[in-house]
Formats: sequence, C-alpha cells, structure tokens
Amino acid sequence: MLMTPPHEAVALMARRFRGFLPVSVDVETGGFRAATDALLEVAAVLIDMDADGKLTRGATHSYHVKPFEGARLDPASLSITGIDPHHPLRPALPEGDALQRIFREVRHAVRAYNCRRAILVGHNAAFDLAFLNAAVTRADVKRNPFHPFSCFDTATLAGAALGQTVLAKAVTVAGLEWDPSSAHCAAYDAERSADIFCLICNRFRDSYREAEERARALGWLSVPATEAATEDPQMETEPPPPGLDI
Repeated sequence: MLMTPPHEAVALMARRFRGFLPVSVDVETGGFRAATDALLEVAAVLIDMDADGKLTRGATHSYHVKPFEGARLDPASLSITGIDPHHPLRPALPEGDALQRIFREVRHAVRAYNCRRAILVGHNAAFDLAFLNAAVTRADVKRNPFHPFSCFDTATLAGAALGQTVLAKAVTVAGLEWDPSSAHCAAYDAERSADIFCLICNRFRDSYREAEERARALGWLSVPATEAATEDPQMETEPPPPGLDI
C-alpha cells in the first residue's frame, strides 16, 4: 500500500524530474525480440522521496506472466533466467492482467506525488521499455502511465558515476549487497536498479540544487504549455493533477 508522502516531498518530487515520477522496471523474457518473444516476469519498484529531497526505494509490485499465444521461447534465454514458463505451479497472469495491476499502483504513486507521468528506470532501460510497450500494444492495455520513449538508464548512470555498467558490479562497488542467486528475477533486479538510481541521484543533490537555482534565475520555472502540447498524445491517458507546474 502506498504511504502518503510528506507535503514537502510532493513539491520536491514534482520539480525534481520535470513532473515525471521515476519507477524502476525490470522484465524477464523468452528472448531479445520484444515483438515476438514472451514476456515472462514484470516488476515495478516505486521511488519515494522524503522532505529533504532524498530518494529511497519504495514498494515492489511483481508478477509472473503467461507467454502470449504464439510467443517465441528461446532455450538460451530460459537457461539464463531459470524460468519454466509451463510449470504447473507457476502463478502466472495473462499479460494484460499483470500490466493493469502494475499500472494501477504506478498511477496511484504518480497522483500521490502530484506528477504528470511515470518514467521508466531500468538497467539497459531500452530493453525493458521495448518489451513493456510491445505487451501494452499486444494486450490493448489502456491508461499506460509510462512515458512511451523516454527513460533513465542505470547502466549509463552507473558507468558515469561508478565506472561500472554491469548491474552486479555497479551494486557491489557502490557498497550495496548483491546476491547472485537472486539475479535474473524481475523483482530483485528492479530493486537493485532502484537502489543504484537512488544512490546516484542522492549523491548529485547538491548539483541539482545549484542547477535549479540557475534555472530559476533564467525563468525556467515551468514547461511552457506549447512544449507540453507537442508531446505524444498517447501519453495523456488521464489529465494531470490541477496546479501542476512542470
């Protein structure tokens, strides 16, 4: 259950990423081709903020997913993840059901932080976003809270801040715990990606505050309405909260 964030945190989060709420996402799949290969697990980890602007990992929402009809299952990919898509005790949901449950929680968080939209955080995020978008289209899922093409890639962030682009190595050099036996589980990988994202963003808080002061001096306090109007109309699945300044 989403905890109500402090009032100060709501204002800070709505400004921190231009009205977009970062949410860490990881998928486990039956291959590398989003259009043809099965989505087998999906996890979303919410990102919270305290009254001082510090980011922390929030609630995890994760589901096993049934392969869609005609989905390709690459044996090499399954050997890496250790997933048996047809195991009789595997509690899997159809793609549409799993995504609707995830999206419901993300929309609640977006509203709680007075944000306009969610933005995917992922390790090699383009991969996760491609599979998410393909499943949304395939299952005709409505009210997708995520930006359709923008994302935050923790591989890039970790490479710049920590000198490591492999998730396990980035987590380790950051001084966080890494359990190899839990890797290639969507929930675990999404949580570790969220941890890396929070750690790096928190280390850059002073840099952000300085940049925000310069932006304020330049009069860049909000996104002009004309700029918002040029974004993908598919993003506007529900109206932004009243009074939102992005």
